[in-house]
Amino acid sequence: MVTQINIKGFEDFVKYTDTIDQNGPPVVFYFSGSKLPDGNSWCPDCVEAEPVVKAYLSELNKNIIFVYVDVGEREYWKDRACPFRTDSRSKLMVIPTLIKWGGVQRLEGSQCGQRDLLQMLFEDDE
Repeated sequence: MVTQINIKGFEDFVKYTDTIDQNGPPVVFYFSGSKLPDGNSWCPDCVEAEPVVKAYLSELNKNIIFVYVDVGEREYWKDRACPFRTDSRSKLMVIPTLIKWGGVQRLEGSQCGQRDLLQMLFEDDE
C-alpha cells in the first residue's frame, strides 16, 4: 500500500525528514514546482512526469511512503541559494527529482517520466 503525503516548502520538508522511522517502510520524495491555478506545475518537465509517476504509483503494490514536495514558485526555485539546492539531504539540481530516502537512488528531470526507470527505483530494495 502506497501512503501519499503532500508537503509544501523547505521548512515542512525538514520537519518531515526529522520524523522518518528508519525501521519503517521506504520513503520516496518527489520534488516538483508549485501548482498554477489550472492545477499543473509551472515546471514543464514536472507536468510531463507527474501523470506517469501517478499512474505507476496507482499500480504499485508495496508498502512505501510517497512524499510529494512542492519546492515553490519558479523564482524561488531558480535562485541558486534556494535551500532545496543547497541542502545536503536533497542536493537538487533539477526538478522533478525522485529520491529514495537514505540511499543514493534518484531520478532527475525527464528520467522521472520513464516507467522502466521508475520500476527500477521502486523495486531496487527487493
